[in-house]
Amino acid sequence: MNCRFCNNKLNYLFVSLGTSPLSNSYLTQEQLNKMEPNYPLDVYVCDKCYLVQLDEFESPQNIFSSDYSYFSSYSISWLEHCKKYVEMMVNRFGFSSNSSIIEIASNDGYLLQYFKDRNIPVLGIEPASNIAKVAIEKGIPTDVIFFDTNYAREMQKNNKLADLIIGNNVLAHNPNLNDFVEGLRIASKPDGVIAMEFPHLMKLVEEVQFDTIYHEHFSYFSFISVEKIFTAHGLTLFDVEELPTHGGSLRIYGKHSEDNSKNVTQRVNELRQREIDAGYTDINFYSSFGEKVETIKRNVLKFLIEKKEKGKTIVCYGAPAKGNTFLNYCGIRTDFIDYTVDRSPYKQGHYLPGTHIPIESPEKIRETKPDYVFILPWNIKNEIMDQMSFIREWGGKFVIAIPEIRIY
Repeated sequence: MNCRFCNNKLNYLFVSLGTSPLSNSYLTQEQLNKMEPNYPLDVYVCDKCYLVQLDEFESPQNIFSSDYSYFSSYSISWLEHCKKYVEMMVNRFGFSSNSSIIEIASNDGYLLQYFKDRNIPVLGIEPASNIAKVAIEKGIPTDVIFFDTNYAREMQKNNKLADLIIGNNVLAHNPNLNDFVEGLRIASKPDGVIAMEFPHLMKLVEEVQFDTIYHEHFSYFSFISVEKIFTAHGLTLFDVEELPTHGGSLRIYGKHSEDNSKNVTQRVNELRQREIDAGYTDINFYSSFGEKVETIKRNVLKFLIEKKEKGKTIVCYGAPAKGNTFLNYCGIRTDFIDYTVDRSPYKQGHYLPGTHIPIESPEKIRETKPDYVFILPWNIKNEIMDQMSFIREWGGKFVIAIPEIRIY
């Protein structure tokens, strides 16, 4: 395997999480007795550009097209984050009814709806047709296609370049990284802004967030690595924000390198230096992560065994992709977890990939009164604990496993 950015041969393992099915490949009852494909979940780091990455075992077309199961609008806290984001971007850059806002991987229109409410022209680009359909029904114009340089050149040809290109949690989902970033350059106006959000590798390492690793995420970015990639394609990162979303994310702001209308902020230099000081340009820094992950696995299994031997009932909340990495890596199945619940009706009545844990409606928890509720989407644990606070009525407790077992 060679680095997907700089083509350097990859020799350094970051972490091995065994084998796992695709994290969003939820199963129907009829599929439970059929063969389920599993793929290696081995993550490498490039010793030249320091990009952390997975090999491509399934194409994005097979993962994200047609019947994709992740709908962004089911998290209240995420919608609130998006609403504030739109207000901030409009105030900062002055977008108006004369602007063109494009979002790549626009999902169900969760974000563009807030630009549309301000009468700012929008266009979504979403490859999953079932999700794009929901956005279109909301009145969000959406092209059902994968964004790449060919699409960007069509935009250029038709004089439809963007004042703002947004990509929230999409940069990591594209194995053709150079083509994708080159497409961003082509599709943005000479004075346009490119804003991308993605989980920050520094937070992944510090908080041992190994469950955010799954096959749909092909790359894991430090600021150092993403800056190298954008620079190579004639784009300058002129600002960066550190966000609490998804356990700790970066929002980077890019511009054409020849655009002198936007100054590079001090935050860019400070974060770059902080990563250098922490060791992100030393290949030996990355070697200790696997041991921390193994420690979490052992501690989680000890906890579950101890509680089950005492006759306690344990269920999960959520059916996120990260939860499937966590459960499959730790070998946690229905011998430990009775079921999980999820607010999304698209997941209810299905089974988690690999572990075959059934997905129920959240009301199931009120009916069965479990002793412990493992929160799989720990990044929105406060929202979930508020929604499910009624478990206190029978002495139920919440459990978070990452970066260590915590009981609430």
